Amino acid sequence: MNKKEKNIKVEGEELELNNEETTQNGAEAQAEDANGEETPAEEELDPLVAAQNDAEQWKDKYIRLVAEFENYKKRTLKEKSELILNGSEKTVAAILPILDDFERATADKTEDPQAIKEGYELIYKKFLKALETLGVHKIKTDNADFDVDYHEAIAMVPGMGDDKKGKVIDCVQTGYTLNDKVIRHAKVAVGQ
Repeated sequence: MNKKEKNIKVEGEELELNNEETTQNGAEAQAEDANGEETPAEEELDPLVAAQNDAEQWKDKYIRLVAEFENYKKRTLKEKSELILNGSEKTVAAILPILDDFERATADKTEDPQAIKEGYELIYKKFLKALETLGVHKIKTDNADFDVDYHEAIAMVPGMGDDKKGKVIDCVQTGYTLNDKVIRHAKVAVGQ
């Protein structure tokens, strides 16, 4: 608020006219708002109260967010431990029918070598099919180029000719991939 004072001299006397608006202290002071209307000073404190309310809301949101994150960490840790403990459940469930076949073959008292061989081959094919459904595949080695990503050279075979140089000559142990990741390298002999 402006305080205006005018000093006027009238024939040797000095008169002082105060042209000031009344002011009040503290909470009784009045202010003009954006519409030009006068509002009590308590509403001037409104931004402070609003800021405090806003701060309380943010604090509440922060506390809730931290609690939610802690619950998320606990939940994911529990799920992870369950996956580790029970992660092989799918694999075991796929292999159990093959175990049943082996039990039936063992319980069978036949002595016919041809029947035993056929039973063995059927169980072997069933086992390979079960592994393929789980994403396990053999690494190809027949007439393949030697690749360190898939093969492990255990022997170098000299004198095989230029057409066999750097090629897989023999597979000593089959390698396997699980979903395109090598889980066991194929042990091979390589032409020199």
